[in-house]
Amino acid sequence: MRLPATLAAALALSAVPASAQEVPAHAQDWSDPTSQHMVEVEGGRVWVRVNGIYTRDNPPVVFIHGGPGGTHLGFGGMLSLADERAVVLYDQLDSGMSERPEDPANWRVERFVAELEAIRQALGYERWHLVGHSWGAALALEYAAAYPQHTASAVLSGTFISTPHWITGTNLLIRELPDAVAADIIACESDTPPTPDVCGPATAAFYNAYNGRPDRPAPSPEALAYRQRYSGDGWNETVYNAMWGPSEFSARGSLVNYDATPLLARIDGSRTLFMVGQYDEARIDDVQDFVTLTPGAELAVVPGGSHAFFGERPAITEAILRSWLARMDAAQEETE
Repeated sequence: MRLPATLAAALALSAVPASAQEVPAHAQDWSDPTSQHMVEVEGGRVWVRVNGIYTRDNPPVVFIHGGPGGTHLGFGGMLSLADERAVVLYDQLDSGMSERPEDPANWRVERFVAELEAIRQALGYERWHLVGHSWGAALALEYAAAYPQHTASAVLSGTFISTPHWITGTNLLIRELPDAVAADIIACESDTPPTPDVCGPATAAFYNAYNGRPDRPAPSPEALAYRQRYSGDGWNETVYNAMWGPSEFSARGSLVNYDATPLLARIDGSRTLFMVGQYDEARIDDVQDFVTLTPGAELAVVPGGSHAFFGERPAITEAILRSWLARMDAAQEETE
């Protein structure tokens, strides 16, 4: 993929008053932001929220959501990390709380990467940690390769960085389902699919196995209140269909030939963590191949988690991230 060029438009930051009270001594999951911002990027303005205080010794961490067309909502349980560093959440252009110009010209990988850099510049951070999930992992990888000087570390979670690898993986997972379910999914992906009453349950069976398992905890009252307040216009199916396609099992959009695996050799493997759930759509075997292509990289597997492990196993997910971020900060101090 072509790496992003310098934005032609000036980057500006306009603050929106936050409704939050003073930062608590110990940040809480799903808490209100310390500050909110609308950041000018190519194509429009994106909504950004920050919890915690920025210090040079503990670089901020930015969470990059999946999709394309998703929102930041799944990361609300990670705001407790703000007791040690600034935590940045944002919605990509055309989703959630951000503006929706609905211009297909904006739906390019390089623009989404430049969007992330615009946020860093607007907030005035020198370096930050990246946590990208699913489609967000591709953006984190692209950013780390393009802006190594601003990347404290990169966590590629629920790892999508290559459409061919992803499609191969999901089709292998289909074959691990009961034979009747697998046959229905394969039929539903054909040119002559059966009726929705067949395809709906079959697709749901895949998601229950690999993307939101039935034993996941119910959302807390705080999570439900947060989602009601900060969902904005929510998921953008138009962006998802245009860039990916109608299902997880086949890509027909602009990402159909996307493959960022060559970038793995360009990033600092010693500052790269791959993170997946035990039952993730991003198959452990595939992600292990990515680890091998990134000398020095590490792999964390969230026990019992699927692709939705941030919500299914929030405590262990937070613990893994907290330990990783602290270790990366300590390693940086040793080199200075």
